Amino acid sequence: MAADRVAWRKARIGAITPVTPRVKSVRFMGLDGAHRAGQHVELRLTAPDGYQAQRSYSIASAPGDANGLELMIEGLSGGEVSSYFADVAEVGDEVELRGPIGGSFVWSPEDGGPVLLIGGGSGVVPLLSMLRARAETGSEAPMLLIYSVREAAEAILREELEARARDEPGFDLTLLTTRAGATAGRRIDRVMIETALDHIGKPRHVFVCGGNAFVGTVSDLLVDAGVKPGVIRTERFGG
Repeated sequence: MAADRVAWRKARIGAITPVTPRVKSVRFMGLDGAHRAGQHVELRLTAPDGYQAQRSYSIASAPGDANGLELMIEGLSGGEVSSYFADVAEVGDEVELRGPIGGSFVWSPEDGGPVLLIGGGSGVVPLLSMLRARAETGSEAPMLLIYSVREAAEAILREELEARARDEPGFDLTLLTTRAGATAGRRIDRVMIETALDHIGKPRHVFVCGGNAFVGTVSDLLVDAGVKPGVIRTERFGG
């Protein structure tokens, strides 16, 4: 659905929780309507002088989550919206929100699997919504997540992801740390993609989310490994 066809509405902050040194979970309460796993919303802030700033954020929560719609907001130097949530926002504050938005980068349990998820940094957020949707509905669709971060401390909801990989049959996690630990210096490569495909089988759906360069490189590797381009769905951000 086009963003200009979605009305702005007030959203009240219900909870703010740090999840990494730079990322906070922000829950919004009292919103009507469901989203599909993989969709995003736009937030808009208005200053006293009328100046407005807005930014898009992927939804982390599963559709219908009774605890409210959850976003993961990373504090960025000079970020007009992210700085507000990093330094100013408090529970009970209201901001403007519109959405959910997006109809191609989405997965529902009835879509089935196998599903290969590949995220870089905060690109894991919409993929987390898909994992949560799978668990909430009891779906048995095979899923594998390859999650690339610079170091373990930057992995969003690492403990939850590791617990799901341990406790939920059919879900597997590969956490790649590129600047620290045993995998320092390694990035997602053809061997990793082929290993993932050998493990999960021919994927019905592939979702890749991250920075522009990350998504481009991973998409090329997938196609080189024999995944049909029409199976691959991508979301990009940054330079």
